[in-house]
Amino acid sequence: MTTLPRPTTTLTADDARRIVLRAQGLLGAPDRRAGVRGVLRRLGAVQLDTISVLARSHELVPYARLGAVGRRTVEAAYWTDTHAFEYWSHAACLLPIEEWPYFAFRRRAYRDRPHWHHELPDGAYDQVVKQLRTEGPLTATELGGAKKTNDWWDWSGTKVAVERALMYGEVVCVERRGWKRVYDLAERAVPAALLHDELDDAECLRRLVRLAGEALGVGTRADIADYHRLRGEQVDSVIADSGLVPVEVEGWAKPAWADPAALATPPRGRHRTTLLSPFDSLIWERARTERIFGFTHRLEAYVPKPKRVHGYFAMPVLAGGRLVGRVDPARQGRALVAKQVTLDGAKAVPAVARALTEAASWVDCTDVRVERVDPPELREPLTRELAGLLG
Repeated sequence: MTTLPRPTTTLTADDARRIVLRAQGLLGAPDRRAGVRGVLRRLGAVQLDTISVLARSHELVPYARLGAVGRRTVEAAYWTDTHAFEYWSHAACLLPIEEWPYFAFRRRAYRDRPHWHHELPDGAYDQVVKQLRTEGPLTATELGGAKKTNDWWDWSGTKVAVERALMYGEVVCVERRGWKRVYDLAERAVPAALLHDELDDAECLRRLVRLAGEALGVGTRADIADYHRLRGEQVDSVIADSGLVPVEVEGWAKPAWADPAALATPPRGRHRTTLLSPFDSLIWERARTERIFGFTHRLEAYVPKPKRVHGYFAMPVLAGGRLVGRVDPARQGRALVAKQVTLDGAKAVPAVARALTEAASWVDCTDVRVERVDPPELREPLTRELAGLLG
């Protein structure tokens, strides 16, 4: 077993929180020149999800950091000239294209996987690859059909084959069209200098552990493992050589590791006030969110409606480096509707009002309507604050 160095740096809980916010691009001046691509590279992974309320999650993530960047600009930044690829990381994520070689360990693991949920029909894989070579890029529908029936998980042989090729790395998703993956051969889509599986597992893991540490700023072993869904023992095998340094954080029960660059200068600057996607990397790991912010959050989209507490797609509100409330949004015509707003006291009212009006402007809404507020006595102050901002 490798003997790890003892921590020489102790951080207060507030120090750690500010380091995390800066690492995630939510403290300090936004890098507008680097734009959406800069956000992707800073975070290392932007999670995708099918739910679209104000916008899809991969649009909400750069919005939270850059403000009202155009939604077409967001999509173009990800997909134009193959600046990103889609693969399994924390979940289905957009990843910077230069990280392609470091996911070789996962592609190899998929190729060696003995059991799959879907059976691969004989000849289907070769047929898909041949069709993409001659006709691509194509969606699964254009390849011959994505599903056998209307059941969500009842994939056709074609869909099974192309998804298997995606996992193996022979095929790449080069864009989303109407939320459908558009597939092409990796040999065409990935720059030649990056198109290889030459790195061994240790080098891949070392890189991903380092990237996770940089994106988190500071995190426990479990935090770092969760970022790209590595196993704890994989993190253990490389963390001593990753370039991260051990630290202690007051109030954290487990040892932590930090990006040394994050420790070099105190985190200062302007805090973003914004709505956050529940799939934002600042908060996607619920135990970490509770440890850092004292904020318990749960996505209730899959909870039966009568059992929901905060709403279908409750979005935490970030202000002053704290999570100060939640908004469950919807759109009706040109109005952003806050179906349910949960506030952490009266001090949260101005911040939540600002977050709502900025989000409304971004999605081309001219009005904000509030339905339910918890606690109810803050409904009138919130409505009044919104009226002043909307003019």
